[in-house]
Amino acid sequence: MERDKNFVLGIYDDEDVLLNAVTQIRQNGVKIHEVYSPYPVHGLEHNLGYRRSRLPIAAFLFGLLGTTLALTMQFYMMKFDWPMIIGGKDHAAFPDFIPVTFELTVLLAAFGMVGVFMVSSNLKPWGQPRIFDIRSTDDKHVMAIDLVNNSHLERERIVEVLKASGATEVNNKSFE
Repeated sequence: MERDKNFVLGIYDDEDVLLNAVTQIRQNGVKIHEVYSPYPVHGLEHNLGYRRSRLPIAAFLFGLLGTTLALTMQFYMMKFDWPMIIGGKDHAAFPDFIPVTFELTVLLAAFGMVGVFMVSSNLKPWGQPRIFDIRSTDDKHVMAIDLVNNSHLERERIVEVLKASGATEVNNKSFE
């Protein structure tokens, strides 16, 4: 068996049953690969044990980069590249820099967050998404369990745990 190729899928109809099942399955020592849902389920990420996202840190750093670039660019242009002589003195007034600085800060923060999100989520234009069950986009909640990550448990034991937790059906899924 290769890593991330063979999965056992638990299909759930109700989100409350799903939330209880995630807790119950994790308590039985089964590692859940991912849960796919047609809509956001409040509290699911907490039950799955996900940590808080670090995307705001990336947004701050890209915004800081945008601010630095904007101020450096404007100061260089106004003082050295094409100085504005106003009243006999070269002029580089900070209040005039605020609109451009704000816009470049927001632009780089937004582009940076989109880039970091796409890289961290493995979203790329040439990639093919794994679709575990097409019904997860309609009305079913799908819990995928990787058989390699749960090699200490037999497949039959995982199926028993899924059925005991309230799964309406349990399927196998293999990717080539």
